[in-house]
Amino acid sequence: MLESWRWFGSNDPVSLDDIRQTGAQNVVTALHHIPIGDIWTISEIKRHQSVVNNIERHRSSLHWSLVESIPVHESIKLGRKDCQTYIGNWITSMENLAKCGIKTICYNFMPVIDWTRTDLKYQLPNGSLALCFDHREFSAFDLYILQRPGAKEEYSDSEIKEAKIIFNNMSQAHRDRLTSNIICGLPGGMSGSYDLKNLSSALANYQNISHAELRENLHYFLSQVVPSAEESGVKLALHPDDPPRNLLGLPRIASTKNDLDAIFSREPSPANGLTLCVGSLGSRFDNDVASIAKTYATRIYFAHLRTVKIDRADNKSFYESNHLEGDVNMIQILKILLQEERRRSNDHDTNEHEILFRPDHGHQMMDDIGKIVNPGYSAIGRLRGLAELRGAIRALSEELL
Repeated sequence: MLESWRWFGSNDPVSLDDIRQTGAQNVVTALHHIPIGDIWTISEIKRHQSVVNNIERHRSSLHWSLVESIPVHESIKLGRKDCQTYIGNWITSMENLAKCGIKTICYNFMPVIDWTRTDLKYQLPNGSLALCFDHREFSAFDLYILQRPGAKEEYSDSEIKEAKIIFNNMSQAHRDRLTSNIICGLPGGMSGSYDLKNLSSALANYQNISHAELRENLHYFLSQVVPSAEESGVKLALHPDDPPRNLLGLPRIASTKNDLDAIFSREPSPANGLTLCVGSLGSRFDNDVASIAKTYATRIYFAHLRTVKIDRADNKSFYESNHLEGDVNMIQILKILLQEERRRSNDHDTNEHEILFRPDHGHQMMDDIGKIVNPGYSAIGRLRGLAELRGAIRALSEELL
């Protein structure tokens, strides 16, 4: 398996020299400065490539190996009349990346907001800080801060009552922090940030968009992107919804095995693949992540290796655990991925058999506490995760010899 590290560009508190010290040689990055929907030109791609691949001063080499992510414009998700322009721009960006030798692209199809947490500094017993999603606090935000029309129809009476109590007991500072955590955009998010008014407007656009319609819009997008990907030798890697359930009245269509079955049966091309995000899929208690990994092993082109602990009081709240200690058996997942690599290495039609992975969402710990960090992307916590994963992979690889 190929180790990688996510980098958000020159403003990332974790520098390329820091990444070199982790031992990872593959960088996962994107052109975050390009407005959503605009074309990634070859010149801009090469400029960013030259920064990542720069090996001056006798430094260890790094390689921009995978794009995470090219944002999918909201007009595409909504199926608006102007979506064709944005699909065309997405395809051109993909083709330009391929011309520069970057041929694996992670993307998602989550409407309005992508990955979402309620607490970016949830303190664990050992003093380190984790990302957390508290369903009760999220409900309080939805019902009593955002005051989304129709929200009460989507919660049980007990959930509404509990959310009201939680809201009433929140200080204004707590309410402001919760709002910021949910709507102000997280690193790597593809929806940017909102204020309450703009978020309400964005949500209103989806009032008449059902799960079936959103699936059709994804299919329309893929029906045009996949043939171009095949021609360019690109592998697409869809990221699952995070959390994997409907939020704020928005349909989510990449949350379960049934969702993935529908996506891959409609577009069966090998170019239409998956980012196996263990933490995202594992945030839903009824997802059998190992079964999903086995079923779609041949389509896994990228892996986010993190896991979570679900609060069994509601089966919707969770916090991000140490990489090997969550509800999903990470060792079992690694075995599946290594076995798939072995299958690919024995397949004479496949030249590339190693699966790229990265440690995802490390804890903020030790000297990183108190520093300015991108939530989930501090250095030391991810380095701990990478070290644990590296050791497990080495031991399992020896077993499979």
